[in-house]
Amino acid sequence: MQIPLDRARPSELASTVMKPLYKYCALAVFVALTAMAASSFLAGQTPSSGDRLIVYGDVVYFYHPGDPRNCILNSRFKRGEPVGFRMTAINPATGKRDRATQLVVHLIYNGKTIDLPMRDRQTEQQPERDFFVALWPVPNDATTGVVRYTVTAKDPQGRTGEFKPFEVAASQITIVE
Repeated sequence: MQIPLDRARPSELASTVMKPLYKYCALAVFVALTAMAASSFLAGQTPSSGDRLIVYGDVVYFYHPGDPRNCILNSRFKRGEPVGFRMTAINPATGKRDRATQLVVHLIYNGKTIDLPMRDRQTEQQPERDFFVALWPVPNDATTGVVRYTVTAKDPQGRTGEFKPFEVAASQITIVE
């Protein structure tokens, strides 16, 4: 039934407009609730993963403070350049990190695994540096190519976690000429 707008009573007009609007609002609320419920699983976490630390970070140049190249994201390094690992490990139950957590970079280089313990970067003077760091200077005799690595973490309560970069050669550390 069509109601001419110029002759419609205000209540008829409101009823005509609001009926479809309620349906769209209900649909929007349903979609939003479904998205919120699903989002907790989108990050690769399962409901039973509360005992696993969430480990993540990046790889950067680790030149001395003041050098304009310091802390720039990078995956391609030349011989002698400083590879910096910055990582954190979050307890999913609290959403926080424990500064006593032990993180280790496991670098696979020349057929051997080199373990690089990480240290807590946060200090009283720099409380915003809420992560762990490790440095690996590329050896002068390094062969060119991909250098694979993983990072493992273990907190004082015995929870563990692991970071593995994507299995894509372009995302791996690469030694270049």
